[in-house]
Amino acid sequence: MFKLLISFALSILSLSAFSQNIIGNWEGALQIQGNGLTIIFHISKDISGKYVASFDSPKQKTFNNPCSEVFVKDDSVVLMIASIKGKYAGKLSKGDTWLTGNFYQGGNYLPLNLNKKTGTASIPKINRPQTPESPFPYQSEDVEYDNANKSIHFGATFTVPLPEPNTNNVQAPVYPTVLLITGSGPQDRDENILDHKPFAVIADYLTSQGIAVLRVDDRGKGKTSGSFATSTTFDFALDVEAGINYLKSRKDVDTFNMGLIGHSEGGLIAPMLASHRKDISFIILLAGPGINIVDMMEQQSADVMASMGILKTDIDLYRPLYKNLVTTIINAKDSATASKKAIAVFKKWQKDKSASTIKNTTSVGSEKDIATFTDGFAKQLSSPWLSNFMKINPQNYLSKTTCPVLALNGEKDIQVAAKLNLEGIKTALQKNKNTHFITMQMPGLNHLFQHCNKCTSGEYGELEETFDTTTLKIMVDWIKTGRFK
Repeated sequence: MFKLLISFALSILSLSAFSQNIIGNWEGALQIQGNGLTIIFHISKDISGKYVASFDSPKQKTFNNPCSEVFVKDDSVVLMIASIKGKYAGKLSKGDTWLTGNFYQGGNYLPLNLNKKTGTASIPKINRPQTPESPFPYQSEDVEYDNANKSIHFGATFTVPLPEPNTNNVQAPVYPTVLLITGSGPQDRDENILDHKPFAVIADYLTSQGIAVLRVDDRGKGKTSGSFATSTTFDFALDVEAGINYLKSRKDVDTFNMGLIGHSEGGLIAPMLASHRKDISFIILLAGPGINIVDMMEQQSADVMASMGILKTDIDLYRPLYKNLVTTIINAKDSATASKKAIAVFKKWQKDKSASTIKNTTSVGSEKDIATFTDGFAKQLSSPWLSNFMKINPQNYLSKTTCPVLALNGEKDIQVAAKLNLEGIKTALQKNKNTHFITMQMPGLNHLFQHCNKCTSGEYGELEETFDTTTLKIMVDWIKTGRFK
């Protein structure tokens, strides 16, 4: 759900004459538990003279990703990375060939010094064998539609099985249909991440098996209008409703056999809609949250730290700080109050903690680092999406969902912990006496439903597999027959 150092999108904004010195390739390494993660920013100008940049993380096999904005003032350079709710901030030195600074994400930060390199970086070919290529054994149509008040225009792809040859002039066939809902962060219709296109793979498999699929660009991505940055989960749910209404207008859709498949945050949006719309026949939750979001994110933070090699004893001591900071900040009346209270929370927490525990979990090594750390939390939680998202309890919607539900989660998922969230989904559905559901842990799979080795978020791009074929088969079998048993 919440992409950690994965995909990046930057278009650059220049604020001073100093910007002429930032053109070039900037390379450095994040030190994560003794391991170096090379980071390369490429900054240049487009044909209109506007600054543009891209971002490489070679170990993660992600290259030349368009990256959100860059601010340059005097000797300071700040690279905002909206897709991961992070940023890089540094100062120019050594004749404009060195940036000394920090990389911020998730309330934590790590030192990252960038050295200006000469030459052009080569981009290796990445193997993604599951990505479908035309010609397809089905019809694929790029479509566009509007929401009810025409405030958002959507771009999407609709794939539908090829009809059997019509020799008797019978009525044109209709097909069971699903609408795919992306996870958090601005996603295109393929849910493209690290050159993986999981939604294209899902659509290809399902449509080849007789199920029509609609996959849609998120707000501000591809051919969809609107602002992602100012929107919330509730806005995205309205966008999905527009997709449902579009499907109901098509003559090739079986409107009595129409469902939703949501990945990650999409697995929250699906029950939000199914809890009050009776025209949704079924939902499939792929790594969907099943517990209070603050609790889910606390577990995510702990699991990600564990994947980085941080000791469990330190993580257990850190967890209360994470939860207290989040709840303090999202409930504060304004940003100034949030910052002040967050610092107080941190200082109270650190009183009985060793210096090594504090450094290992927060990177705070001195008094001046505290404000930097807590400000990182406060700034991330100030976004409309995250501040609203953190206040949601999925069980409020799951407990009102009466349609059949299939909930699948990778056993090795470190973003939406499988056992904890599947148990939460089960408990909530049972409250409503919904007996038409299945929850399953998928052995050996991560958050993207890949078979993983290290099972870290950094491994997503290293793996050639895009989406587990067993999971695809389970979804098709359940849609066709399993949900009726």
